[in-house]
Amino acid sequence: MDLALFDFDGTLTTQETFPRFLRCFVPAERQRAARWALAPLVAGYRLGLVAGTRVRAEVVQRGLAGADEAAFNAAARDWAARELPGLLRPQALARLRAHRARGDTVLVVSGNFEVLLQAFAAAEGAVALGSRLESREGRLTGRYAGPQCVLEEKVLRVRAEVDTGTFRRIHAYGDTREDRPMLLLADVAHYLPRGWPATLDPARID
Repeated sequence: MDLALFDFDGTLTTQETFPRFLRCFVPAERQRAARWALAPLVAGYRLGLVAGTRVRAEVVQRGLAGADEAAFNAAARDWAARELPGLLRPQALARLRAHRARGDTVLVVSGNFEVLLQAFAAAEGAVALGSRLESREGRLTGRYAGPQCVLEEKVLRVRAEVDTGTFRRIHAYGDTREDRPMLLLADVAHYLPRGWPATLDPARID
């Protein structure tokens, strides 16, 4: 049996779902205030001068601090059930299902909110490992609970979930530099910065 590791946003989906969900959840007035404050960071990120982890941390702080945890979790699950089906790459989903059909263990490992991915992953026979948010007395603090699930943290989370040494081979799929440590962990790595290439047959797993 093999282990298959899938990044989510941009790998299994056609676009980033983190901002799309937050635009639906965060009140419009709060979004407007945050947009001006975050503009320099976003510009720096697009120029490659600011890390994505810093931008996401600021977005979470400005958008979610004080939000009701139960309401956030419910909104994330509802949004995922409603919106994710139309955002998934058919070829990538077919590859995930091909792994499951072979009996492989499949983990969806993402910097996105874990709660957003859990129902999708469970429905596909996979396990979601994602970023978690800190809360106190039922309210989000605006901080992550531990490191964001990117870069080396992806590998740490995978190893905490499964014993990687028990698998015949490890396959990994990702589309950004934040997936690089996970790709390096794999015996068979697929780097997909431009989406799923037509030459990669979803049903043929080498």
